[in-house]
Amino acid sequence: MSEKPNPTELSEGIDRALEALREGLDARFASAATEQALRDENAKLLGKKGELTAVLKQMGAVPADARRAIGEKVNAVKQQVEATFAARLAELHRAARQAELTAPPFDLTLPGRAPAPLGHAHPISIVRDEVVAIFRGLGFGVFDGPEVEHEENNFTLLGFPPDHPATDMQDSFWTTSNHLLRTHTSNIQVRAMKALEPPMAFIAPGAVYRRDDDATHSPVFHQIEAFLIDRGVSLAHLKGVLAEFAERLYGPGTPVRLRPSYFPFVEPGAEVDIGCVFCKQADGTRPGCSLCKHTGWIEILGCGLIHPVVLEGCGIDPEQWSGFALGMGIERIAMLRYGIPNIKLMFEGDPRFVAQF
Repeated sequence: MSEKPNPTELSEGIDRALEALREGLDARFASAATEQALRDENAKLLGKKGELTAVLKQMGAVPADARRAIGEKVNAVKQQVEATFAARLAELHRAARQAELTAPPFDLTLPGRAPAPLGHAHPISIVRDEVVAIFRGLGFGVFDGPEVEHEENNFTLLGFPPDHPATDMQDSFWTTSNHLLRTHTSNIQVRAMKALEPPMAFIAPGAVYRRDDDATHSPVFHQIEAFLIDRGVSLAHLKGVLAEFAERLYGPGTPVRLRPSYFPFVEPGAEVDIGCVFCKQADGTRPGCSLCKHTGWIEILGCGLIHPVVLEGCGIDPEQWSGFALGMGIERIAMLRYGIPNIKLMFEGDPRFVAQF
């Protein structure tokens, strides 16, 4: 059975341990070269199993008359440990900051960082920019106009009769009694003819608005209008531009055909079909595919020679000048090119959809 320590000897031993801690404190903390090493050394002193904590556990065996004096010594050493730790930590922080300020601006030995994922161009933007580039290459400039338009520019000067269905509330978005969200980019054609003298050749890309909402129609969509006014313009010029446009957009040898159609602002008017870019059966030798409804042809735009009434209404003499106009829906071209089944996919903002292009 072990003997209990002599109280006097215990008090003297605690005094010696505290003095040893005090004397070696500066050297122990100074030897810590990093913040983690410094914290590890501090834990050896003040942690649950630290040296000063072990001294405190012996206080119960110290005589009552000496306990206060020894307690004051322990607290003094503890405060010295904390102060020395704080000073050394601040010193390490200053040294690290100074090293950052004096170091080279970059470290060539560090591994490279993978580039952050970039966004993706929207299919509407891709097709719009490509069509604009094609027409620019053919000599057309770009003209712009407002999306909120006066009915005169949107309907009247384009030859729409007052009772035309497009002017009804259920077909157009009216903002006031005589202003509406434009239903086509043909309003830009009117503004260009009123503002400039012919000859002229422009394209007009932009958003348009109609009261449509199904798998192939949206209340807001995008069109590109192209028009040319000069002396002696004929259908031959129009078809030549269309053939060149189709080849540049869909590839060499893409067949083009015009079918008679009616639009208030052109005469004669036509729908333009191209040979189906999926089955390529426009020669009629074999049945087409479901996308072209087994005809071998796909409709892409409407066109025609600008009606003399439109020219005259915009201050251009139809006896001296003539022209053609064509308009296409960008969404339709994008859906045909990429096989997009529903137009709403292009307006839902799903990044997974856009990332495919």
